[in-house]
Amino acid sequence: MRDKATTCVVAEDEALLRDELVKLLGECWPGLEIVAVCEDGGSALEAIETHSPDVAFLDIRMPGLSGLEVASNMLAAGLSTEVVFVTAYDQYALDAFDRGAVDYLLKPVSRERLATTVGRVRERLARGGADSAQLAELLARLQLAVPPAPRAQPLVWLTASRGNETRLILVDDVAYFQADSKYTVVMTAEGESLLRKPIRDLLEVLDPTMFKQVHRSTIVNLRAVAGVARDESGRGTIRLRNRPETLTVSQSFMGLFRNM
Repeated sequence: MRDKATTCVVAEDEALLRDELVKLLGECWPGLEIVAVCEDGGSALEAIETHSPDVAFLDIRMPGLSGLEVASNMLAAGLSTEVVFVTAYDQYALDAFDRGAVDYLLKPVSRERLATTVGRVRERLARGGADSAQLAELLARLQLAVPPAPRAQPLVWLTASRGNETRLILVDDVAYFQADSKYTVVMTAEGESLLRKPIRDLLEVLDPTMFKQVHRSTIVNLRAVAGVARDESGRGTIRLRNRPETLTVSQSFMGLFRNM
């Protein structure tokens, strides 16, 4: 009987670096099953929730949720996955990494460094896998040490189409955004419009204190939230102030509403 393959999620927003990491993993870890390759933090978190992989390679800086936030939400949701952080900044490589609790890779990722990291991860998996307490301690230190990514001023207005009409919409009036293929549905109290921009691009220009990703395909305006309910599986449902429909919150995003 064939042994269960070790499974992996890869999250990196730069396509060339993502493809190179996947290629090198194939060379350094024969038999590793990559179950999802993601280009933003929200997709990575949902992939971890869906697949419960043995290991996740997370870019520290990604659109939407950072790699640190993905790992924090993963822990809050009770998900147990070995984490390897990928970063372009060696100042992030704190002593905690080298104590063996969690590994990191510097960009561009070298085959030699990846081979060493793979060996360490496989040893930890053989001993029983991720140590949640050590990961939580490291995340707390990294949150203090890692400077926030520079951001432009948050978007205030946007133009979206509704039939043959182009509409100017105040961002604060948006209840939520929802992915629609390569476009994004913009939902306000008056109805829906279509924005010719993928939802992942919005994560970089919206006010992160008010607009939260609650599903890989949904960003909600917290001002529009009337209430949040949790079901037995841990998933949530958002009730909106000015819209009749409800929104689904993935279990791994429910930590956003812990204090609401």
